[in-house]
Amino acid sequence: MHAATSSPVWATDLPLQNRRQGKVRDIYQVPPAGDRGSSVLIVATDRVSAFDVVMPSPVPGKGRELTAISTKWFDMIREWDLIGDHLCSTDPKDVPGLDESEQAQLEGRMMLGRAARVIPIEFVVRGYITGSGWKEYLAEGTVCGITLPTGLRHCAKLPEPIFTPATKAEEGHDENIDFETACSVAGRDVMNRLRDVSVEIYRRAAEYAIERGIILADTKFEFGYALDDAGNETDEIMLIDEVLTPDSSRFWPAEDYEVGRDQDSFDKQYVRNHLEGLVSSGLWDKTPPGPELPDDVVVNTLSRYREAHQRLF
Repeated sequence: MHAATSSPVWATDLPLQNRRQGKVRDIYQVPPAGDRGSSVLIVATDRVSAFDVVMPSPVPGKGRELTAISTKWFDMIREWDLIGDHLCSTDPKDVPGLDESEQAQLEGRMMLGRAARVIPIEFVVRGYITGSGWKEYLAEGTVCGITLPTGLRHCAKLPEPIFTPATKAEEGHDENIDFETACSVAGRDVMNRLRDVSVEIYRRAAEYAIERGIILADTKFEFGYALDDAGNETDEIMLIDEVLTPDSSRFWPAEDYEVGRDQDSFDKQYVRNHLEGLVSSGLWDKTPPGPELPDDVVVNTLSRYREAHQRLF
């Protein structure tokens, strides 16, 4: 496992086409080379976001932990043979046109993936009632149009995992939607298939995680249509982006789980809790710019990601 780097990677500026900067990742287009078609380079930086705001304080080594966790899950999901994925390589030498210093910057924090047209839906699966789902349940008794049993307590395990799609927002907050709305965006046949795939991946991953002392409370997946060498959309749908990381999932330590309260976590909930304290004290209003994170919050956040990695793999 990689140690934390003394110099965090806040952002990259590589000599590649069309850099797009997400909240925590830098994404580049990579031209076809050899037998590899159109590709994208996804770089997990050490930026951290919460409430859709990027904090000014990086978490050194976070991008490497995310990449290591994600690539190991991709390996496992391939063995389950449920759906193909985009991942081609994690070796910086496979990215054309970079010098040694640029390759070194990518070491342990990159995924080279097949290019895709992203389906603009977040494929969310929940096994426990928390977060935005808990707020909706308190108000409506439902989550994304799914009626749940009465009397559930905060963080309770659901009778069965539920599929609760959301819009995929480029900026601002994703919004929970019902299944019919998702079908109007992506098509019913596609949504039926990807709902089933998402729930099955979640089930198997949750079983694997609980055997290692981690409750996988919920997670989100992204899918896209693969592009051919000419950049044209094909009918092949594949799993893209990162998968089952502390940034896209809620990981709870099983030994401390207790229904009816907020849970300890191995994800960025630690950062959210710190920021909620600032909000309740009137020191921040959840709008940019974000506040600097204290050193102990940075260190403890990385240690949570590391422990999740160590327990899982």
